[in-house]
Amino acid sequence: MKHNHRKQAGSRLVELFQAYLLNHAHGLFSSLGRLSRTPFTSSMTILVLAIAISLASSFYIVVANIQQLTGNLESSNQMSLFLHDNITDAAGQKLAEQIQQNGSVVDVKFISKKQALEEFKANSGFSDALNALERNPLPSVIQVVPKNALENNEDIEKLMADFKQFPQVDFVQVDMQWVARLQTIMLIASRGVMLVSLLLGFAVTFITGNTIRLELQNRQDEVFISKLVGATHAFIQRPFLYTGFWLGFISGFLGWLIMTIMLLILETPVEKLSTLYNSSFDLLFLSFSEFILLLMISSVLAVVGSWAVLHYQLRQLKPQ
Repeated sequence: MKHNHRKQAGSRLVELFQAYLLNHAHGLFSSLGRLSRTPFTSSMTILVLAIAISLASSFYIVVANIQQLTGNLESSNQMSLFLHDNITDAAGQKLAEQIQQNGSVVDVKFISKKQALEEFKANSGFSDALNALERNPLPSVIQVVPKNALENNEDIEKLMADFKQFPQVDFVQVDMQWVARLQTIMLIASRGVMLVSLLLGFAVTFITGNTIRLELQNRQDEVFISKLVGATHAFIQRPFLYTGFWLGFISGFLGWLIMTIMLLILETPVEKLSTLYNSSFDLLFLSFSEFILLLMISSVLAVVGSWAVLHYQLRQLKPQ
């Protein structure tokens, strides 16, 4: 007897859950159908939202590409350790291997006196004058590329101090001013993108909220009837919230599409410019996870804007 009662209760719970899912599925797709019945108004709203979202994501991807470019420029940010004149190539190579073991170092390259002279001859155009010298005036050099060179100024200074302690090193050279400027530029760009994205996010929220407010006014009679028969605010809000979700979701996808098309248009000229500078720079696009995150953020912002308006407006609407 008890077993049958439990079985009936379990079946009842399953039926209630299925009815709950069907009810939400009906609200989800009926709200999409309602949007399709006003194509001009819906398209205009979605297009405005998509432009705002594409601007925010475009600023983000531009900064991401600049960060990638600065990452490629880290080799220009390398430290040069000039060794004393009496240090042999073998001793210099051994010191380079020792420095390579440092966890704060990405890459180490030892350049002997002979190699330095050959490079100077090839690049300076004074090969004949240099051939007249009795001895090689250039010292051996160890080029060091530090980790996170563009992110932490204090670490670079500490690393410089550590290298200066080596008795083989005469002096250490790195353009700290250039590093500080680049760090500041990247910090400004990142914060600028954050602020612009925040403003555009508010724009998405307010535009969606205003759209839902107009939709609610157009359906006042329906809302009044629902209130008279005892419908809760949660029940009345549901189709409007799903409308807000579709506005955000479709706008997010369209915003991603607009941004991707712009990047595709720019890709060939950027690659050509990179080739002219003998570089291999590949334009970054949004990854799949970033694309999903964009859809989620745009949908959530739209739903939040819808809920805020509905929460206020439904309390103001009272059946006559």
